[in-house]
Amino acid sequence: MSDPNVYTVGWICALSTEFVAAQAFLDDSHPPPENLPPSDSNTYKLGRIGHHNVVIAVLPNGVYGISSATGVAKDLLRSFPNIRIGLMVGIGGGAPSAKHDIRLGDVVVAVSNGQGAVVQYDFGKAIQGEDFQELGYLNQAPILLLTAVNNLKAEYELDLEENRIQRGIDSALTKRPRLRRNYQRPDESSDRLYQPLVIHTAEGEADCSTVCGNDPLTLVELRGKISFALKWRPLV
Repeated sequence: MSDPNVYTVGWICALSTEFVAAQAFLDDSHPPPENLPPSDSNTYKLGRIGHHNVVIAVLPNGVYGISSATGVAKDLLRSFPNIRIGLMVGIGGGAPSAKHDIRLGDVVVAVSNGQGAVVQYDFGKAIQGEDFQELGYLNQAPILLLTAVNNLKAEYELDLEENRIQRGIDSALTKRPRLRRNYQRPDESSDRLYQPLVIHTAEGEADCSTVCGNDPLTLVELRGKISFALKWRPLV
């Protein structure tokens, strides 16, 4: 059994897909924790990434949202009293634009735009035809993480971080080849980004090429053979 006191990083996943991917990136897996409070209803996976002991938790199946995430975080912090950093890592959706070219497979790191790195949508006001108005924002990340973000930016600019992440992905899939079917990067042809005026109407399970067509004029040109990009934006 593992000692809960030695874990300093908490990683919360919303979906089982994210939970699987998180475990695949552990350098070492640890036994289950010992002596957890009976009131803790979370399921944990423990392990090591680099020099950090990490505890990974997942939200209950089908129970999402702020209330569920808050409950998971509360139990995690009570059961693992020395957690210094909490992370929410998972799958997100993006709305690409000419200014922010976010594509399938990109990694987006939440950074502040002067207010908050994470915008809680119900802290704002959305009016048709107008910009989204922020009425409040969440606290910024600890200075330790903000410093780490700048280091990550520098490594990425020097073309170091992309190779490191790709090596990590390749290593995880090599160790667990069964994951390739659902977790490896799909073929580039599947990343079909249409111009904003093209609407994908609801027609059963038909794919984009069937519904929206293959006219090159309606497609946004692919940016090249970059496997993914790191982006630095506030998240909603």
